[in-house]
This record gives sequence, C-alpha cells and structure tokens, in this order.
Amino acid sequence: MKRSYKGLVFASLLAILSGTNACTNLDETLYNEIDASKFYNNRQEILSAVLRPYTHANAWTAPTGQNGHWRITELSGDQLAWPQKGRHGYDDAQWIRLHGHSWSYTENTVWNPYSLMFTGVGFCNNALGDFSRVDFAKAGVSETDKNAFISELRVFRAYHYMKLMDMYGNIPIVTTVGSPTSPETRPRAEVFAFVEKELKESVDLLPNLEQKYIGRITKAAGYSMLAELYLNAEVWSGTPRWDDCIAACDKIINGQTGGLNGTPVLDADLVSTYNNTNNNSKEILFQLVYDAQATPTRCGWNGDFYHFNQRFIYDGDGNGNNGIVVIPSAYDAFNDKDLRKKEWFLIGPQFYAADPTRPVLGTEEYKDQQLNFVKEIRRASENGTASSMITGEENSGARFNKYRPGRQSEAKYWSNDWSLYRLTEIYYNKAEALMRKNGGQATGEALTLVNTVRKRAFAAADFVPYTTASLTLDEMLAERGREFIFEGKRRTDLIRFGKFTTASWWDHTPSNDPNKNLYPIPQRQLAANPNLKQNPGYPAQ
Repeated sequence: MKRSYKGLVFASLLAILSGTNACTNLDETLYNEIDASKFYNNRQEILSAVLRPYTHANAWTAPTGQNGHWRITELSGDQLAWPQKGRHGYDDAQWIRLHGHSWSYTENTVWNPYSLMFTGVGFCNNALGDFSRVDFAKAGVSETDKNAFISELRVFRAYHYMKLMDMYGNIPIVTTVGSPTSPETRPRAEVFAFVEKELKESVDLLPNLEQKYIGRITKAAGYSMLAELYLNAEVWSGTPRWDDCIAACDKIINGQTGGLNGTPVLDADLVSTYNNTNNNSKEILFQLVYDAQATPTRCGWNGDFYHFNQRFIYDGDGNGNNGIVVIPSAYDAFNDKDLRKKEWFLIGPQFYAADPTRPVLGTEEYKDQQLNFVKEIRRASENGTASSMITGEENSGARFNKYRPGRQSEAKYWSNDWSLYRLTEIYYNKAEALMRKNGGQATGEALTLVNTVRKRAFAAADFVPYTTASLTLDEMLAERGREFIFEGKRRTDLIRFGKFTTASWWDHTPSNDPNKNLYPIPQRQLAANPNLKQNPGYPAQ
C-alpha cells in the first residue's frame, strides 16, 4: 500500500513538526542523551528513527518555500529566476544576487542550505549512534533488517554529504553527534571518497525498490546516487570515473535494483511521472512522498511558483508569491513542436478550471484584467522594452506546470510525490559518460538512450532523432536542461560542462571566476567553528 509508513512518521513526530510544508526550526535538539536501549523497544520505534531524516528532507531537496539546495541550484542557473515584479519580489535583492553570481558569505541564502543539510546529517548520525546501543533481536528485528536499516541511514547521510560537497566543496565530515565539537574542514576529494565508501559498503544491503518501499532509499536510489557521484567525479574529486558511472547505470537499467511498479521503464507520456497519482509511475527511482489526504503535508511548490490568483487556474486551494519564472532564453530553447513546451509550462491567457469561459484576473499591473502569462520579463504595461531582473510585472515569464495538483474534487488532490531520481536521468547519465569516454562524440548506444527518451516529447511526424553529428556535448547539456527543468539539477550540470561561470544568459554576465563554482562557507559557521577554512575567493571572516 502506498505511503504505508507516512502515518507512523507523523504520529511519532507530531510534537516537533509544524504541520506546514517543511521543517522550519534550524535549532532542533537531537536527544542523544536518551537511553537508546529503553526507547527502541520494538520495530515501530526503530523505524521512526530511520524515517526521521525523510520528513526533514523536503525542506531542502524540493521547492517547498525554503532556501535549500533546490533554490540555490536552480536560481543561479540559466533557466529559472525570481525577478522583481513591480512592488513584489525584490526581497533584499537576494534573487538578483543569485542570478548574477554576486552572493555574499553573510547572507541567509547561502547559510540556510548549509544548515538544513547538516541538520539532516545530524538526524542520520543520531539514529546511527542510538542503534549502536540497541538490542535489535530483543526488539523483534532480524539481523538482515537491522543491516538494511543501518545501510539506509548511511546511504541517506551520504546523499546529504554529496549535495553539501557539490555546493560547498571542502566541508567537515562528522559521523557522531557532538564529536568533535569543532570539526576540521576536509578537502573535497576526501569528502568524495567518504561518500563513495559509504555508498559502496551499504548499497547492496538495501532492499530492491518495490511499492512497499516507496519514498525510501533502496538499491535503486543508492545506485542512482552512485551514478550521479561518478558522473561528477572529475569535478568533485579531480579524476573522471566514466566506467563506474556506466556500471551504476547498468545496474538500474538491467533491472537489478527493482522498480516502483515492476521493472523500471520510461513512462509513456510527459505527465504521469509528475501528476497526483505518480505513485503509479514506472520511471521514478526515488521520491519524496506526499499524501495530502492522509497527512498534513503536501509538496508546497505553490509558494515559489504560483501567482496570487493561481488557485482558480487549477480549481485548487493554493496561491503563491508570484515568484519563480522561466527566463525567456530557456523558454526559447524548446522547439515549438516539443510537447514538453506545451505540457510543462503555463503560458497565455488564463481561465478558471471550473469554468473555462471565465477569465482569471490579475491583481497588480493587470488588476481586473485577464491574466495572460507571457515569456517576456518587461514592463509591458508601461510600454517598457528593457528585460532584466528588475523589470518584471505580474504576468512576466512562462510558469511552472510540470507538477499539477489536480482539482480539489479529485481523490488524490495534491498528493504528487516529488521525484529525486528517475530512469530518464540514468539513461542520460550513461549516454553522457559514453560520449565523454569517446572524446565527446556520441556513440550508437548514447544515441539510442537519448533518442528513446526524447521521442516521447514529439508527435511521431515531428520527431527528428539525434545523429552522431547533432548530439554534441553542448547539445547534450541543452537537452538535459529541457528534460530536467524544475528538477533541481541545473547548476551541477552547468559546472560539469564548464558553463556555470563562463556562459551568458538573459540578464546574466559571466564572472569567469572559477571560485564561483562553489558557494562560500557561511560566515556564521566560520564564527562558530575556528577549525573551518573558507573556500578560495571569499572572505575568511
């Protein structure tokens, strides 16, 4: 049964969860002084500790309204932005600084992801430390399940460290709560080796993915992480690992790690991977699970993406802050015949879902006029032609439509799971690794992998398959952008392709400063821990 473990999580953690979309208390106490042998008396109590990091993960891995990994990886890239729209969206220029790569080590935009992710590490460490003092047999847990629980926590901790390493590079490695009190900065290559070791020692002790493990880390998730780790190994460790990436991908593609609903295969269309019944997806390998009917949470992307009147467009109950939009050059990167352009963006005149003849009205520049989303980001109501991070208005920019909540009358309204890994990414990772092994040239297998995915984005008569001449590395980056837009992967891809600090897009001028490939260690952390070292190019204090 889908989400069978979610009731347990919320029952056991109701006192410390706010009931909103994400954990908001960054100063949570980890109660490592509790006598573990007295608390973990049965399988349910043990499982509650295993599941605790999952309830925290939506705070930083998905667009749920916090400055987590998702925001600073996407809003610093070449596809999405949060421009000022009249009197809204300036927000102390934090989104402008992200777009322009002019962030400061003192600001919350840089601090919050660091804090959120290390808090997640703390939850994993806390449970692992407790488990070292638990009599699993006495609690009715077999040795096999004990090893699987411990491996699940180790792999999830490694996932946190992989994302921290991606963002901040040289970071401390801590595996025990409270010890050491002031951990030293470790080189990025050492963090890479730690992540690899944790994954390799644990992944085969995990169960295969199947429906009863939905939303939890299984072999499918673990090998997806290894594929990502090895795809980025040259950046993160200094040594390419293309063969290892291919081997990890093959484990998944060949069906050796299980699937959510049978052997993993690509979903046949562009919407079922993201809709409110996407627990039926055959493509998803690891997701954040939400069930708005059974629990008080849902994936609250509306705060970041939705217009002030967007609930009418979906016949829903959620509006937003009219924030993140697709920048014009990213929208134009889609061919007009590409069905992803039609399905995944909201653009044009907007109407009530409950009455398609009734226009949804604006509230700001277009108050009492029909809301009409346009790709341009400019002051059209004032006949403005300039397009920049400060020249938007309420209808500026194509909008997020990849995940749709459905209508309030639907049985699974807004119960969309947020996908973290899916089979398409494994296909594309393997294809890219094959190309890089081949001097940047597409091999026959790489073409098959990419074309197999891409053909579902076109009507049969419109599909033009890639050839060895047309599928260049630059085109591979562009295609990854089209396929994974909104999914929290763009900054990492741009860095791997050498474009993050060197390319121009819309209102972004390249810094040509390689130090910007890392975010700074936050000033708060440097002040609290004298053993931390700042990343190159940023102030030490």
